[in-house]
Amino acid sequence: MFEEGIDANEIREVMKQINPDFYKRYSTIDDADEFYEYTVKPLRMSIRINTLKVDVRDVVERLSEYKLEKVPWCKEGFFIDAENLGNTIEHQLGLIFVQEASSMIPAVVMEVEPEMLVLDMAASPGAKTTQIAQYMENEGCVVANDVKVGRINILISNLQRCGVLIAKVTMKDGRFFKRYPNTFDAVLLDAPCSNIGMIRKNFKYLKLWRYRNVVGHSKLQKSLILAAYTALKPGGILVYSTCTLDPLENEEVIDYLLSNTDAKIERIKLNVKSQKPILEFDGKEYNEEIRKCLRIHPQDNDTEGFFVAKIVK
Repeated sequence: MFEEGIDANEIREVMKQINPDFYKRYSTIDDADEFYEYTVKPLRMSIRINTLKVDVRDVVERLSEYKLEKVPWCKEGFFIDAENLGNTIEHQLGLIFVQEASSMIPAVVMEVEPEMLVLDMAASPGAKTTQIAQYMENEGCVVANDVKVGRINILISNLQRCGVLIAKVTMKDGRFFKRYPNTFDAVLLDAPCSNIGMIRKNFKYLKLWRYRNVVGHSKLQKSLILAAYTALKPGGILVYSTCTLDPLENEEVIDYLLSNTDAKIERIKLNVKSQKPILEFDGKEYNEEIRKCLRIHPQDNDTEGFFVAKIVK
């Protein structure tokens, strides 16, 4: 769709033609040339090495024919100059998981340990679930939940391929878990969203974007995060993440949680570049504590757009 070397102004014009409502809204969120240039730039491939099955150094040696670059915020993560990694024996054996680099952040900041009881509320396809399990060293229990049978099948396949032995797979609306207050040591809510951070992977997210869907997602996200927080033990960590950049789906959801609970936001300390979280948007002002969240735009680290909040009960 976009030719190599096209400049930011030309990209703006094309976006206006494809989805003028998207352009109008996102030009108020980030109007930097780099934002547009990286939003349409092909996404770098990245993998996470699965230490449940293999040592990191062993896989680096096995993949020596490829150019590898360490992901700064995940010691098992690597950018890799390769295509069709799904066809490699390393992938088929579950030694690696093809995973976008910014999406490795949530499991890293959850601080999970062996023997914990952990909830992954929207788990499919399982990248973060398998990452959590490897940090737990296959000891304890991860309740891996999703809401649709097709997504559950993909999740189970990836859990099996990666040798995860501690997952209990459930098929529930995530709000179901509010029935289990103060139960889980840690909870991940990688929330369903408008996927704007993923335009680099598939331009359909630009074409399909509608403001009404953002509003719908925000309402769902608010109810899901309240359920997740309810299910979390006091002292436990809840990580909320999305692969979108709309404040309505990110900062406003966290503001809603802070306004309705005693939740505390903890600053994320990783070697990752980020933007300042948005504290005022569309006439709304958000809690100052939201400054501690992580807002990642595509140009910051040459990744997808991503948002992460680390919440302590």
